[in-house]
Amino acid sequence: MTKSVKWLLTGVIVLLIAGMIAWPKIKQSMNSEKTGGKEAPPTAMDQRRMPLTINAAVIKKASLTDKIVTAGATLADEEVDLSFESSGKIVSINFQEGMHVKKGTLLAKINDKPLQAELKKLEAQIPLAKDRVFRQGTLLEKDAVSQEAYEQVTTEYEKLMADIESVKARIAQTELLAPFDGIIGLRRVSEGAYATPTTVIVNLTKISPLKIEFSINERYAPDVTAGTDVNFFMEGFDGKKQDFKAKVYAVESKISEATRSLKVRALFPNTNEAIIPGRYLSVEITRREIKDALAVPSEAIIPEMGRTIVYIYRNGESQPVVIKTGLRTESHVQVLEGLHSGDTIITTGVMQLRMGSKVIINELMQ
Repeated sequence: MTKSVKWLLTGVIVLLIAGMIAWPKIKQSMNSEKTGGKEAPPTAMDQRRMPLTINAAVIKKASLTDKIVTAGATLADEEVDLSFESSGKIVSINFQEGMHVKKGTLLAKINDKPLQAELKKLEAQIPLAKDRVFRQGTLLEKDAVSQEAYEQVTTEYEKLMADIESVKARIAQTELLAPFDGIIGLRRVSEGAYATPTTVIVNLTKISPLKIEFSINERYAPDVTAGTDVNFFMEGFDGKKQDFKAKVYAVESKISEATRSLKVRALFPNTNEAIIPGRYLSVEITRREIKDALAVPSEAIIPEMGRTIVYIYRNGESQPVVIKTGLRTESHVQVLEGLHSGDTIITTGVMQLRMGSKVIINELMQ
């Protein structure tokens, strides 16, 4: 190799080394020109190395309650559509719509004049029938009449009294009485209308106490029995949520095959009759309550290959921890093993975390 060739090779090598050193600056300058003098955005690798902004919470012991939550409705304690037992023209209506009535109150009546006339006719025969029985009994003691004659007049008297009781029963059917204490609903007929046993006159409702009806899943059947306390919530007329307490008094004797649920009823005193039947409500039943439970938010839990992990914050990095869980509620999960009170657990962005990921806390819940 000649001396001139060696110098040429050496020059090429020097130029290559100089180009490799200068290329990053040249590339940066070219990118800067393309972005209008602004710095180029970070690459995907740079983004992976950038800290992730997360929210975290310091876990501590608290009371954790396992609840059954279901929908329900209010029912009247007693309710009936009132009708007459016989047919006739309505001659009087003795109630006002919406009024409270006592059991046995006369609410309405249909024409009973023919029956009253028949009753008077029968009652007028009582003295004569009694006198016949008395005379025949006196004669029988003297053997002046036969036993058969005495029994005949006695039977006639008893038949007369039975006819009187029958007419009185038919007269009673012309009266509409309140079967229990309650509140009168809206009237559906007017005086002068012809009513039959199928004609509904008015609705009567008893709302104190009030029944709360709801259904629970079949797996909760052992947890709800007569005497179980329940809470129910409904939205008040002022828009605020109201909380009330009731007690279970009856549970359906079998599970519904269609819904695989069990119907339950509870009683609420409703002494001031503020709640009316037909209201929609939410029912909560406490199955058990754990004091001083260590719990984490549900969104922090990651199921992974047959195990459960969470990420804790430690020295600016995320660290995965395998935990053993216990009671689960709608928002929290009890931790039996793996964490300690005071640990800072990451609650957002958990699916992007890895061992040792750099993190910055944006919001810390104490």
